[in-house]
Amino acid sequence: MPLSRPGLILVATLTFAGASASPADPPKAAAAEPAVRTDALAREIVGHLRKGDTAAVAARFSPQMAAALPAERFREVWNGLPSQLGTLKTLGEPVVRVVDGAANAWVPATFEKALVSLHMVFDAEGRLIGLRVLPGPPPTEWTPAPYADPSKAREREVTVGSGEWALPGTLALPAEGSSFPALVLVHGSGPSDRDATVGGAKVFRDLAGGLAARGVAVLRYEKRTKVHGAKMVGRPVTFDEEVVDDAIFAAALLRATPGIDPKRVAVLGHSLGGTLAPRIATRDRALAGIVLLAGAVRAPEDLVEDQLDYLASIGAAPKDVVAATKADVAKLRALSPGSPEAATATLLGVPASYWLSFRGYDPAATAKGLGIPILVLHGGRDYQVTAKDLQRWKTALEGDPRATIRLFPSLNHLFVAGEGPSSPVEYEKPGHVAPEVIEAIAAWAKALPARSVP
Repeated sequence: MPLSRPGLILVATLTFAGASASPADPPKAAAAEPAVRTDALAREIVGHLRKGDTAAVAARFSPQMAAALPAERFREVWNGLPSQLGTLKTLGEPVVRVVDGAANAWVPATFEKALVSLHMVFDAEGRLIGLRVLPGPPPTEWTPAPYADPSKAREREVTVGSGEWALPGTLALPAEGSSFPALVLVHGSGPSDRDATVGGAKVFRDLAGGLAARGVAVLRYEKRTKVHGAKMVGRPVTFDEEVVDDAIFAAALLRATPGIDPKRVAVLGHSLGGTLAPRIATRDRALAGIVLLAGAVRAPEDLVEDQLDYLASIGAAPKDVVAATKADVAKLRALSPGSPEAATATLLGVPASYWLSFRGYDPAATAKGLGIPILVLHGGRDYQVTAKDLQRWKTALEGDPRATIRLFPSLNHLFVAGEGPSSPVEYEKPGHVAPEVIEAIAAWAKALPARSVP
């Protein structure tokens, strides 16, 4: 849900201004020259870190990065890593990929207690626009899930919306037939790509491939904060601008697409997208239904604190970062619409206007009043959106024959199977959305009753 993408909370990343390409994306026409340049830049950063010269690293920050992570704060965070991970032993060779025009490098860092990767993202001028510490070695190449049979589906590029906020997208259609039910995939938090790539998983690419092979059309697109993040800096952004508006544009595009049944177009939201799916449906009354994958019900402040406490309990968040973030959460709780802070403050990396847009929004109550089919899916090992949220969905939708709620005990927040308590390290491992989730969504979508288009 809103707030933090899965991972270690060690180095600040930019939600709106930062550009971060997806760690496990396969390179697209990665030219040799950019790769060589990125390798050299990464080696330069590694050289500074080996000498402990954090000021030289910070000198490479873009203006937005420098604002989010001042040099002194970066020094404190870097020098504090040994308290969590033990003594730094080695910094290895960079693994470089140029993904969607963004230069990425991962450098394996061996500490006394753990192996992590320093993930760096550089802009066209060679400035650092992203810097994270990720658990485990550099990511491996992603391969499609077995259930995503390419012979049963076809894809084509589309554009969602128009004008200055237009977004590139991909429409996946079943290879045969017509009048397909269709789903718009709506992202979780952060500047996500169209595949919803997180660590070693590509949640939306799995969904698109698996569902299209089973007779359901799927539209996925780059999130506005990924494509137009720089233009959003300094604007009074709300969840409508970040998520809702583009989902509505995408649903309209599907209804106008030949081969799609315009009366059976629905929205599938993951995490933050699931939280906002009821909001999307109140604004687009032609939607035939909504699917909520790990959609939260509680206020963002509550979710952040629960996530911080959990990560601290498993050693994935240092005490100073937890304390600083909780201080921001306290400011967020005290924020009042119309106050000077509401117009100028930036909390947890985003404008106060964004957090204020959640005030008064009750996802469960909103869903209850929609009068359309609703599918709620939850992973039993999800530490980001927990059983507290699932229970609230159950309470709100109890007795509604159009609502279906399913719990998958072995799945995490990304709907990838695993064992034991989930952790950020798990997200970095290659994995796929569980096949039983694909089957559940496909069956629900194909059984959707037609909804009259206003």
